[in-house]
Amino acid sequence: MIFTRRAVRVALLTLLVIPVGAVVATPQPAEAAPRKRLPAESGAAAARRMLAQLKVARPLSIRGYSHKRFQPRWAHHKGTCDAREVVLARDGRKVRRNAACHPVKGVWYSPYDGKRLKSEKLVDVDHLVPLAYAWRSGAKRWSQARRRAFANDLARPELITVSHSANIAKGGQGPQSWRPQRRAYWCRYAISWITVKHHYRLFVTRREREALHNMLRTCGTR
Repeated sequence: MIFTRRAVRVALLTLLVIPVGAVVATPQPAEAAPRKRLPAESGAAAARRMLAQLKVARPLSIRGYSHKRFQPRWAHHKGTCDAREVVLARDGRKVRRNAACHPVKGVWYSPYDGKRLKSEKLVDVDHLVPLAYAWRSGAKRWSQARRRAFANDLARPELITVSHSANIAKGGQGPQSWRPQRRAYWCRYAISWITVKHHYRLFVTRREREALHNMLRTCGTR
């Protein structure tokens, strides 16, 4: 093995500086700070591809629908915490919960209308694709277990904390008849809607698909 003069010089200096028997620590990569886990969302380009893959059909009848067909709507996920409480803790800041896991203090931001809310009584956990809308998009034909999984899905962007007033205004409407008050949120809203529908293979109506296309056009203008 051939050593350069520079290598020999560096080795000698190292021996002079480090005492005999000392343990040299190997530098370790800095540990990344833990990130808040939020539902994964696809980009606009992927959303357009997924939208093109969705079946277009007329909505099914609302007959037979009730919240009970998606029960339990707030299933338990972690100990005493149900899905709603998990989402409120995930989406809020400085959230404090009681022994039963219910939030008693915190600050929440509603992306639909831009409101910052300091009381849990002013916020709702919205089903992005409303349960009644999902029913008419194909969930009517699902098993009870699949409907329950849909109503409590923390892996997709189906559950989101919003203001109570925005949730009431939205109701069970789709993007062809209701859009978030904040135009800046239209892109993410459309991406999330498509992501959920694509995963669960729910179909869209022609007007719904057109509305989603229009909302995706705002992705490049933010």
